[in-house]
Amino acid sequence: MSARMRILCLAPAVAIGLAVGPSAQAEVRPSGPLDTAALIATRYRVEPNVVYLSVGGWSGKLDLYVPRRPDGPMPIAILFHGGGWVTGTKDEIALDVLPYLVMGFAVANVDYRLARVATAPAAVQDSRCALRWVVRHAAQYGLDTDHLVLVGSSAGAHLALMAALAPAGAGFDGLCPGDEPLRVAAVINFFGVVDVAELLGPANPRDFAVGWMGGGPERAALARRVSPITYVGKSSPPIFTAHGDADPVVPFTQAKRLHEALTRAGVANRLFPLRGGGHGEFDGAEVLNVNRAVRDFLVKRGIVKAGGSELLH
Repeated sequence: MSARMRILCLAPAVAIGLAVGPSAQAEVRPSGPLDTAALIATRYRVEPNVVYLSVGGWSGKLDLYVPRRPDGPMPIAILFHGGGWVTGTKDEIALDVLPYLVMGFAVANVDYRLARVATAPAAVQDSRCALRWVVRHAAQYGLDTDHLVLVGSSAGAHLALMAALAPAGAGFDGLCPGDEPLRVAAVINFFGVVDVAELLGPANPRDFAVGWMGGGPERAALARRVSPITYVGKSSPPIFTAHGDADPVVPFTQAKRLHEALTRAGVANRLFPLRGGGHGEFDGAEVLNVNRAVRDFLVKRGIVKAGGSELLH
């Protein structure tokens, strides 16, 4: 399963400008996407491959995008890549951090254990550990954990949802114990897996899900334990879901079930269907509309300020 929803509103030159943009004076105001990207490049620095977890000879790493000259705590977005828990890396979604930088977030872009390293629930454990690492190091990096958002696509969205929804008693925190509250302000769920068990059954079998879950005798029970739908309740954070209604990989009905469960629980949420959309293969106009809707959802929750950038218009 390859999640390829790209930030198509960004031209290649804009990406280059962000990566190697020239120095700019502090008083420069952006007049277009290139200027905006160059200005972002002067305001942020990247700490690559920070180790947030070591287990069994494997090191979990994240890239941290933080302001060069912070003027106060910043909201933080944690991103998880897709790939069906069997493939993918944080480097493949490096450009996906840009809309969140534009909105004023610091960003952590996270790698986690794939099935060839460790099967379920390892990736869920890693997502919880990445969240705990960010919370634990918030003061060091000037991060505002009252405005902490988890973002993911496909399997990454599943991990974002699990990190946010699973209670401490679910048993996923053993590799990174602590007493810090792991509360998040919102989750941005791009066509994520909500019910893992459904992808193992005869109606919708998916090889990637079978590979991640393994073949143990307790597979059915484990599938329920690692399914976000299991943990929806009145204390769940607000959740924005964008999902193609013709998705051949993760059924759109999973997004509908999540929306209905959250609504029944009284949790603020929005389901943004993409008409005729497949599994993340959306065109530029659709991605722009999704980005605007995400920003509006976060503004309404008071997580980011109203306004925006040319990159989102």
